[in-house]
Amino acid sequence: MKNVLVVEDDTAMAIALRDGLEYEGYRVAVASDGEDGLRLAGETLPDLILLDVMLPRMSGLSVCRKLRSQGKEVPIIMLTARSQELDKVQGLRAGADDYLSKPFGFLELTARMEAVLRRTRGAEDSSHSFGSVVVDFRRHEVTRSGVRVPISARELELLAYLIEHRGEVLSRRQLLEAVWGYSGGSNTRTVDMHVAKLRKKIEEDPAQPQWIVTQHRVGYRFDG
Repeated sequence: MKNVLVVEDDTAMAIALRDGLEYEGYRVAVASDGEDGLRLAGETLPDLILLDVMLPRMSGLSVCRKLRSQGKEVPIIMLTARSQELDKVQGLRAGADDYLSKPFGFLELTARMEAVLRRTRGAEDSSHSFGSVVVDFRRHEVTRSGVRVPISARELELLAYLIEHRGEVLSRRQLLEAVWGYSGGSNTRTVDMHVAKLRKKIEEDPAQPQWIVTQHRVGYRFDG
């Protein structure tokens, strides 16, 4: 589930965006001014920010510049009632990834969001390493101390999701929904079984895991 931060001072617009995006499966945080948006960007670690240009306390352009000066590469889509070319240029030069003029259709917004997320995912490193383990997502390959580790497609998908959300505590139910597409009364033992298999392949001591850590009564956290 992707985290989206909506920074919008129009209450009706903010509520509509929050409700619509939550319905589409996003986790949404909302800020009503620029300073609050900047703070939440640091606290919630969003996967994407929808940022209004005209905001109280700090403009959207200033928020965007500040985030980029801090080295934060989170994708940003600027939202504004303005439509002149100069305003778009200013937004893009401030570090925004895309620009959408109000009024806009919700389907266009979600399409732009998906496109930006695809582009930023494609720009990321295609591999991830921790300890003696290297995960090559492009080759669908895992090696440990230079030796290839046999891994199933489902195990790799689970590992990829854990890596993507490293440092976060993920519930078994959340993992079932994200990796298997299950919901409702599905058996969470499926997650435990696959985690146990992964630990045998990537941990030095599966009995005392260093990378996939159990969060008692909740789920798992990846620390690699």
